[in-house]
Amino acid sequence: MSQARTDTDLLSTGKAAKLLGCSRQHVVDLCDEGKLGCQRTGVHRRVRRADLEAFIGRRPRREQLRSLWLNRVVAGKLAQDPDRVLARARRNLERFQAIHAGGTAVRWLDEWQRIIAQGPEAVMRTLTSEAPRAADLRQNSPFAGVLSESERRDVLESFTRHWERRAT
Repeated sequence: MSQARTDTDLLSTGKAAKLLGCSRQHVVDLCDEGKLGCQRTGVHRRVRRADLEAFIGRRPRREQLRSLWLNRVVAGKLAQDPDRVLARARRNLERFQAIHAGGTAVRWLDEWQRIIAQGPEAVMRTLTSEAPRAADLRQNSPFAGVLSESERRDVLESFTRHWERRAT
């Protein structure tokens, strides 16, 4: 018989990282900086599930927001030249599906294929949505190469400046 979760459930930093979608080291850093509560058990840190859920609810993860910024620019490119952008995405999907055949990314790639088949409007909605499902999809995006390196760098630099101002 399984036990109900309580706010005293303790998670390893690795498990907390998986739930946050970041590295284990980032969770350790959050704990050490006092941004995420933890308990020490010997040399290990344990994060209470309730603390992690509260942390998740406070603000979007940096990686999710950075991805959203990049994908908003991709959506702009899609609006300017849907044939070129969707052709690139389809080529990437074929390549990724061959590389990840049988892997966990397949379900996301299949979902992208269905969304792309619906046309540019459906793709733009997914690229710019703040919904958790869209954030998960963007982690397996077939839109690599749509932005030039300089466009990507400009967006990331702009995002970094925004994030740093927001943090102060």
